[in-house]
Amino acid sequence: MRKQRSFSPQFRRQVIEELLSGVSTPAQICRRHEISSGLLYYWKRHYGQGDLGGDGKREAALEERIRQLEQMLGKACLENEFLKKALQRTLGASKKSGSSLPTTETCSKPSRGGVGS
Repeated sequence: MRKQRSFSPQFRRQVIEELLSGVSTPAQICRRHEISSGLLYYWKRHYGQGDLGGDGKREAALEERIRQLEQMLGKACLENEFLKKALQRTLGASKKSGSSLPTTETCSKPSRGGVGS
């Protein structure tokens, strides 16, 4: 009776990356590494899901990235609410003054034209 083989996660990734690169056909890869096509496609499915086993570093990195993105989203939501309130206050103040256009009260007297007037 044959003992069940186990393959390292690095070997699995190497085989799947070879498959995805297109350098070899699936049949060639199976013959070269003495694995079944079912196992090859099983590894490929898990590789696509990011779950090829034995690599907790990737999971930790993804969790850290999720945490960073959640923080960024929270900050953006707070800024968005602040800006909405500021815009409402600005629009409310301009409605009280009667116009939403800027005023020209700070301008000097209109010129009569000409160069030296």
